[in-house]
Amino acid sequence: MKHRAVIFDIGGVIVDSPMQGIARYEREQGLADGFINRLIVDTGAAGAWTRLERGELTMEEFYPAFEGDCARAGASVDARDLMAAMAGATAVRPMMIEAVKRIRAAGLITAALTNNWKTEGGGENPVAEHFDAFVESSVVGLSKPDPRFYLHACEVIDVSPDEAVFLDDIGRNLKSARKLGMATIKVGDPRVALGELRELLGFPLGEN
Repeated sequence: MKHRAVIFDIGGVIVDSPMQGIARYEREQGLADGFINRLIVDTGAAGAWTRLERGELTMEEFYPAFEGDCARAGASVDARDLMAAMAGATAVRPMMIEAVKRIRAAGLITAALTNNWKTEGGGENPVAEHFDAFVESSVVGLSKPDPRFYLHACEVIDVSPDEAVFLDDIGRNLKSARKLGMATIKVGDPRVALGELRELLGFPLGEN
């Protein structure tokens, strides 16, 4: 089936990965490598991180709740400092923005599907203007890898899952998309990922 839409994750795809900021924080604080990510996975839907992404916690409520999750796992974490480290690691990737522009110019639909949280100042994400739809976990009340979140995005842009390509940097998020019938691309090196996307779509994306 011909693809009608491309759906992009934001962190680690359109912008540099916030995981870089997390890794730096872990090194500086002497935490085990990967501690934060394992904690997020282990605490699951009931954890403070996922509750923040679903819009169930404000940022001020999140800080002590997440620090409590970390404490129960045996580590002391300053949640404010952690979030600041993440924010400092998310520069926009111009080649990805150029690809989005070319995809739209070719007549395909573009959407962002992002696990995020409500910021204190509010306002639209600065990259949102580049997409036909910007689907946020903190607004919808669902988050990846919940299949309902992907289906909601498809409904917003009026495509079936098998008409969409999905790009993300996290394997478990891609697994849910594949089960729904989406074509998936894991983003590590953005140039490599855009090369794979070019092969699927059949036109240049400006990645070289």
